[in-house]
Amino acid sequence: MPVQLRRDLNIGSAWMLPEWSTGPRGHERVVLEAAKEAGYRGIQGADPRRCLDLGLVPIAFGIRPTAGDLLDQARLWADAGFACATLLLGTGMEDDDQAARLVEEVIEVSVAAQIPLYIETHRATVTQDIWRTVQLVKRFPEIRFNGDFSHWYTGLEMTFGDFEGKLGFLDPVFQRVRYLHGRIGTSGNIQVDIGEGTGSDQPHVDHFRAFWTRSFAGCIASAQHDTGGASGFEIGFAPELLPAEIGYARRVPGPDGTMQEEGDRWQQSLVLSRIASECFAAALTA
Repeated sequence: MPVQLRRDLNIGSAWMLPEWSTGPRGHERVVLEAAKEAGYRGIQGADPRRCLDLGLVPIAFGIRPTAGDLLDQARLWADAGFACATLLLGTGMEDDDQAARLVEEVIEVSVAAQIPLYIETHRATVTQDIWRTVQLVKRFPEIRFNGDFSHWYTGLEMTFGDFEGKLGFLDPVFQRVRYLHGRIGTSGNIQVDIGEGTGSDQPHVDHFRAFWTRSFAGCIASAQHDTGGASGFEIGFAPELLPAEIGYARRVPGPDGTMQEEGDRWQQSLVLSRIASECFAAALTA
């Protein structure tokens, strides 16, 4: 099978876990060992040497608000053994020419440094809205994405209007997704606990299943056309469930009335990984 799913974990999913969480706490190596035991095969945001020592695939990330100097950083990532990197590109305040220069640099550097660089769909960046992102694809068909669709789903209130029509409009993006951040939101909250994700009252879960299934299907159908081919290509899916301290996880009253995170992000990461595996299986038969 030319494209396979690799279950990754963004290290932020283990940041500042509450004492009652089932997840690991302590030194980074403790977290990595627990992640490997849980079945994850790659880690984003951790020391690449520790990842490689444990047989885990290291993934990098970067924030690039302006153009310039990306080549040196990308070469450092490649030399350190990172398999790829996801990028928050720009600030969302760029005109079309400025946005084009940012995207051009990413595409050129990815080839020059020989490391895949994936532009993340993210608020407050050049990809903050779906219309502009699709226009960038038309101008730069070589662009490849890390799909973090929670930013669009909440920030653009995608449930307002023709959701299926918006999915169709985004097909050029789905065809170019090569990495995914796992997070599920609602029209009002960017990150929510979904329990087991099987409730009939959770339309947002079905919507994210559609995002992920279409992205997997797009990758399966088109990855072989990427530069260098895609023999044995793996698409990484990394739950990125971030703590309340940085404005992601919601706080709700706990048993004693004090405010706490609404769910166990470590367990929720496993739920999202299971859903992603189901979506990938569906994409294979689409």
